[in-house]
Amino acid sequence: MRPDEAMRPYQVWRHLLGTEAEHDVLVYQEDDERFFVSVYLSRSRRRIVIDSDSKTSSEVRWLDADAVDAAEPTVLLGRRPGVEYRAEHDGDGWLILTNQPGPDGRPATNFELHRLDDDGDQRVILAHRDDVKLEHVDAFASFAAVGERSCTDGLERLRILGRDGSQDIVQQPEAVYSLLGGENPEWDQDTYRFGYTSLVTPRTAVDYRVTDKSRQVVWSQSVPGYDPTRYETQRLWATAPDGVQVPISVVSRRDLRRDGAAPGLLYGYGAYEMSVDPTFSVAALNLVERGTVYAIAHVRGGGELGRRWYEQGRMEHKVNTFTDFVAAAETLIAQGWVQRDRLAARGGSAGGLLMGAVVNLRPDLWRAVVAEVPFVDVVTTMSDTTLPLTVTEWEEWGDPLHDPEAFARMLGYSPYDNVAPRATYPAIYATAGLNDPRVGFWEPAKWVARLRSVGAGGPDRPILLRTELGAGHGGPSGRYDIWRDEARVQAFILSQTGSS
Repeated sequence: MRPDEAMRPYQVWRHLLGTEAEHDVLVYQEDDERFFVSVYLSRSRRRIVIDSDSKTSSEVRWLDADAVDAAEPTVLLGRRPGVEYRAEHDGDGWLILTNQPGPDGRPATNFELHRLDDDGDQRVILAHRDDVKLEHVDAFASFAAVGERSCTDGLERLRILGRDGSQDIVQQPEAVYSLLGGENPEWDQDTYRFGYTSLVTPRTAVDYRVTDKSRQVVWSQSVPGYDPTRYETQRLWATAPDGVQVPISVVSRRDLRRDGAAPGLLYGYGAYEMSVDPTFSVAALNLVERGTVYAIAHVRGGGELGRRWYEQGRMEHKVNTFTDFVAAAETLIAQGWVQRDRLAARGGSAGGLLMGAVVNLRPDLWRAVVAEVPFVDVVTTMSDTTLPLTVTEWEEWGDPLHDPEAFARMLGYSPYDNVAPRATYPAIYATAGLNDPRVGFWEPAKWVARLRSVGAGGPDRPILLRTELGAGHGGPSGRYDIWRDEARVQAFILSQTGSS
């Protein structure tokens, strides 16, 4: 792989071991700046696969793994605007997860599973369902594993498809949980490894034996001194201003008195159809054992309730992400989980945009806000085509350079452009990375400067900025540096919410 000047991976080259790089051969080049390219070997080890993906369209090419010097890779299915697909080679054909429209012209919004034979015959294996989204498929010699997500409760499911047409749903032990990916490199195997966790269950690796439907835990995260019986997790629902029900995952100490006196931390993201699932976190546990209620707002813009959940929180519907988060906070307060003046919020990157938007929308609702590498100068960044992600991101946020409506829409919620003079803002802890290619360090710096310029902050509600001079978008990379960074964030939250 080679990147272009904007660090977009756009070329695939073939290198012969033992030769100089100057003799490498260009296999494929993607000229559309909206598309990123990746290359990998199929699990069957019979195909080399080249993916080209934008935010809303995709195209797959392949090479025979035994004849990689072929002149041109073969296009599996040509690209079409708004049509996405993923392809898994199943030995003598392809399993394709796609949202392509059916014969009636209706798109498979939550995706279907097709099989494409080598002779071009394509048929539906799992049809589109309004209440279930298909998320991924893994093909093996004797079975396939399909990851699904309920659009009703947001929970993930694992469906096993046998070569004989049989189907089986793998049962899980808790009512609210999350499934994680597992290493399954072998083509001919009779077990499927996946990860399992919840807000109170440390991460485990599970081997599910397809032949007898048995499961075996082969690894568990070690958490010395942790007693899961001291904690409990629940799923709450908040009502958004438009009447939509927004799920909230909550974990607290079992002895918590719901009298509205507890401190709380509400986390959110809400973009790119990324699901923030309820997973176990040692860092969050440190807050919970001190009496803090930890909650995740599964706001629109994420993928927790299917593709429509994502569509309802992007482009012209982006404001739903922000109002969903506010509704989640108000629900926690109204139901006595947390105290209004002891509630903190946290989010990073696109979740940092969420933080900036909600403090403008409801500055009175938060005692403290942590905005990590926040995307807060939306209009300026999305108008600068020299930045690495701008053009590709237009399909997520809109194009303010060529679309006046998109410009006006972004200007209406961009945190930097909507800082309110004389508003009583919460304490804010913002971070930046000097080497961040996704969110320039100047975005949080400008935002903090504007907040300070209008008089936000004070001795008890500081407006803080920490810039990591040797880090990028993910923050410090060293193990102990990561923990020190998290300790600083938690110290800020604990000091502001009055937790012990």
